[in-house]
Amino acid sequence: MILVTGGAGFIGSNLVAALDDQGRRVAVCDRLGSDDKWKNLRRRELEALVAPEGLDAFLTGGGREVEAVVHMGAISATTETDADLIVETNVRLSQRIWQWCARHEVPLVYASSAATYGDGAQGFDDDGSPEALATLLPLNAYGWSKHLFDRWVARRVARGEPTPPAWVGLKFFNVYGPNEHHKGNMRSVVTKAFPAAARGEPVTLFRSHHPDYPDGGQMRDFVYVEDCVDVMLWLLDHPEVSGLFNLGTGRAQTWLELMGALYGAVGHDLEVRWVDTPEEIRDRYQYFTQARMDRLREAGYPGEFRAVEDAVPDYVHRFLTPGRWR
Repeated sequence: MILVTGGAGFIGSNLVAALDDQGRRVAVCDRLGSDDKWKNLRRRELEALVAPEGLDAFLTGGGREVEAVVHMGAISATTETDADLIVETNVRLSQRIWQWCARHEVPLVYASSAATYGDGAQGFDDDGSPEALATLLPLNAYGWSKHLFDRWVARRVARGEPTPPAWVGLKFFNVYGPNEHHKGNMRSVVTKAFPAAARGEPVTLFRSHHPDYPDGGQMRDFVYVEDCVDVMLWLLDHPEVSGLFNLGTGRAQTWLELMGALYGAVGHDLEVRWVDTPEEIRDRYQYFTQARMDRLREAGYPGEFRAVEDAVPDYVHRFLTPGRWR
């Protein structure tokens, strides 16, 4: 049985769907709330559905059946300001899961984030050594919490302390795809802009406030969630691989390229309504992200990552237009 924390969330539910399609036994730990998050799991066969506060008891009682843990559960809102809540969820829970996996010799894959890179001034090199990680300065509490756990892991590995038999941290870049409707304002721009695009109405984008980037020329490494799932499935099947890895495409694309792919997929010309970037986030706005993917390739990963011109139409036609969950 594979335990997926955050398995009802965006990336987690896509992984659960893929594991279920393979006929593998899956348990999910998550909190469903009062929105439509449950719909991300309604087609899936689950061995167990565990509330976060019941995770320790579940591992104590049924942990012997767990062959791997994929820890996606987190407070992922970059706008969350309750740092104590973020630390309790994103750091202390992650530490307990790491220690359980090390003690019981269970492989672990966990979610880090490209938010750990801050403004990108130090580049996007996924060097997982304590020295390299010490040079990064995240811009928000979410990114800092992920970075704090990465550094906690790196120190233990460097000191030769017990680790899971295989462990991987994944620094996810800008992920988009099915099953993110429940995320509200934290949904990808593709998902948020789809209704207006389908009606042929303008999309609203932030103006650039950086002299090196024109309006809409701000760049991100946009990665399709199905490509992320392929990486995680490969890692579960290759327990000889351990380390901290970027998970993007390795190619930065502009917001205009992303929106052009969306509007092209629905058969309309792109029209943009420009607004100023809110002052409260302007000093933390990332103008460029691009994953360095060398280490994952060197570890042996053979899969390809789709550019927005290929992935966005797939998302639109298979999921957004028919209103379908994964």
